[in-house]
Parts: sequence; structure tokens; C-alpha cells
Amino acid sequence: MSTPMVPARTATRRPNKLALAAIIFAVIAASGFWVFGVAVLAVFAVGAGHVALNQIPLRGESGRGLAIAALVIGYGIATLALINTLAFIPSAVQQISM
Repeated sequence: MSTPMVPARTATRRPNKLALAAIIFAVIAASGFWVFGVAVLAVFAVGAGHVALNQIPLRGESGRGLAIAALVIGYGIATLALINTLAFIPSAVQQISM
């Protein structure tokens, strides 16, 4: 007689809480970049994303993709903010020279 086939259990790893927080901060910062001016949350997304990437292998947790996505969004918002600042400088200089 054959033994019944039992599906193998895969150990699910719990997600890293900082990775979840980082992606939440990044989504809020991205959605409110132009409307509410909450792009400053991108700083927290980047910080939490880097710490999460450090914690994930040490603790055996999942969420590496979330942390990387938060870093991409956070650094993207920082790049846009830098471009906006650099684009504003000529008009500010023109206003001062008048």
C-alpha cells in the first residue's frame, strides 16, 4: 500500500515591519508629492528601507522587495525635489536682481 500524499508545508516567513513602514511612507510621500507637500516622508522611507534591508537577512524575515521599492520611490522623490530646486534658482535670481 502506498502512503497518502500530504502537501509539503512551506515555512512562511513573516514580513519585516520596517519594510512595511517604509513602503507605506513611500506611497504616502509619492501620492502627496504635489498635492499636500508631504514629500518629506520620503526621508523616512529611505531610512526605514535601509534599516529593513539590514534586518531582513539577520532575522530571516521577508520583505526585501518592499524595502527596495521604498528606496526606489524615496530616492526618486529626492531626485525630483533636487531638480525642482535647481529649476527654481534662475527665477529666484531674476527676482532678486530686479
